[in-house]
Amino acid sequence: MAKDDKTKEKNEKESKHQQEIQLNHESDVIEEEDDEARSFEELGLDPRLIRALNKKETSIAEPTPIQRVAIPLIFQGKDVVARAKTGSGKTLAYLLPLLQKLFSTTDSNRKKLSPSAFILVPSGELCQQVYKEVSWLIDSCKVQLKVVQLTSNMPASDMRNALAGPPDILVSTPSCVAKSLSVGVLKSESVNDSLEILVLDEADLLLSFGYEEDLKTLSALVPRRCQCLLMSATSSADVDKLKKLILHNPYVLTLPEVEGVKDEVIPKNVQQFWVSCGDRDKLVHILALLKLDLVQKKVLIFTNAIDMSFRLKLFLEKFGIKSAVLNAELPQNSRLHILEEFNAGLFDYLIATDDRETKEKEKANEGSLAETRKSKKQAKQDSEFGVVRGIDFKNVHTVINYDMPLSATGYVHRIGRTGRAYSIGSSVSLVSPDEMEILEEIKSFLGDDENNELNVISPYPLLTKNAVESLRYRAEDTAKSVTKIAVREARAQDLRNEILNSEKLKGHFEVNPRDLDLLKHDKVLSKKPPAPHLSDVPDYLLDATTKEASKMVRLARAAMGNNNSARRQGPKRNFRKSKDPLKSFSAEGPRRGRKGGMKREGKDGDDSHKHKKKRSL
Repeated sequence: MAKDDKTKEKNEKESKHQQEIQLNHESDVIEEEDDEARSFEELGLDPRLIRALNKKETSIAEPTPIQRVAIPLIFQGKDVVARAKTGSGKTLAYLLPLLQKLFSTTDSNRKKLSPSAFILVPSGELCQQVYKEVSWLIDSCKVQLKVVQLTSNMPASDMRNALAGPPDILVSTPSCVAKSLSVGVLKSESVNDSLEILVLDEADLLLSFGYEEDLKTLSALVPRRCQCLLMSATSSADVDKLKKLILHNPYVLTLPEVEGVKDEVIPKNVQQFWVSCGDRDKLVHILALLKLDLVQKKVLIFTNAIDMSFRLKLFLEKFGIKSAVLNAELPQNSRLHILEEFNAGLFDYLIATDDRETKEKEKANEGSLAETRKSKKQAKQDSEFGVVRGIDFKNVHTVINYDMPLSATGYVHRIGRTGRAYSIGSSVSLVSPDEMEILEEIKSFLGDDENNELNVISPYPLLTKNAVESLRYRAEDTAKSVTKIAVREARAQDLRNEILNSEKLKGHFEVNPRDLDLLKHDKVLSKKPPAPHLSDVPDYLLDATTKEASKMVRLARAAMGNNNSARRQGPKRNFRKSKDPLKSFSAEGPRRGRKGGMKREGKDGDDSHKHKKKRSL
């Protein structure tokens, strides 16, 4: 029997290997046959879905490489593991065929007691993002399908109401599904009878977020007939583990994005740079980058700790640079609204705390007593928060790693926030001597060596030593005023403000979507107003090289066009109705005002009359 089992395992491995080879071969054929397999129509996509894609703000006319290969396989009912870089269209690669399959089974779905499709994601923010995308597609197609999302803060009664019906699609995190099973909102038998499609999105992060036990609980209920799809930005041991746990003999897609070139972990349209500086010098370096216009806006800045985010925000405020902070302490409504404002272009700088890897490392190193204290401090933080996990930041041109991530995978996910959908982007990492080891690890992971021109992380050429030194005195003097007490007070104040905002936000923007600008998240937190002289950099401080670099960045921005300027000004603009010339005409003479002359309209009218007289002469 043991020999038979080994032979069976060997055969399965060989068949999987053959599938990978076959798919890589097929993907090459698809790359070559541009004209034959370009359109969604030729992939067999429903006309309603095609019309919906054309209605999107950025109309989608052609499928991406991952969509061209994944969609036909999903239509055939195959289990699929798809690895492709961030922004390559993985979400639509599974959503489009999933919805089309449900279009044809709506009548039979009504007899079911549980959702037909589960989409599981690692974070609450990504859950909201996928839910919005599915809802929009369903509304645009005008079909009778229902989608719901479950969130970590939902009581059992709300879960029960959400799952009443039941819905056709459930978007959630694994922990919420496990919770709904444990409280009896979802029944094990119903899931086993009803589940047709299971999607694990951002699969490389699901286990690192601590969902292993939840996924094991769910995997026991997944019927053999259920189609399982696994989407990931990177390949890792966690992805292989999930593949073995849930999928059955899957097709593995690792596709090239450019003809004849091996798939890059970071796309070629994203330029990667690094700056060597001491840990204490990071403030003056980031000030030089932002204040001297040496990076393209919008900018997403990553730190590894919440306190550091607030220290950076307070420091930048002193120089007239407004920014917002995004972290796990904030209520979910506020976090979602911050993302909406940033995506709408209402502010240019967002400081995001990516502290999950830091927490995991601390937990591993600390003793049980320290760990207990730490867990008490983190009790109020949202365990499902993940700012680098698949969230679709719009029009981010530059990612700055103020603190380096602790792993190469973390770096890939951070940099993936720019250059989405093949747009141009860049990243700048500030690297202290203590962080050189992780930089070398990242370079090795990306295949960055002397003989390889792809994925090179180069020194940042636009930031010169003279530019940094010109601001050093101001920066070091200002940094002294940003004390630990000031940071603690600012953090508490911001949390109080956001809790109040969160209550105001509940349901408000669903009814009043145009009121997006009512609540500002980039408010100044400093108790003292910034010194006026710090807002401007005197011309004599800048050398010719820095002036030229700044001019280059401005010209590049002008050439690309500022897509956000209209939206940024939109909410503040006073929209006046255009005057009807017939209604504004009056036969009466100008009315006299009080002492001091005529009213404005009369005065203007009189002046124009005089001009007419002069012209007639």
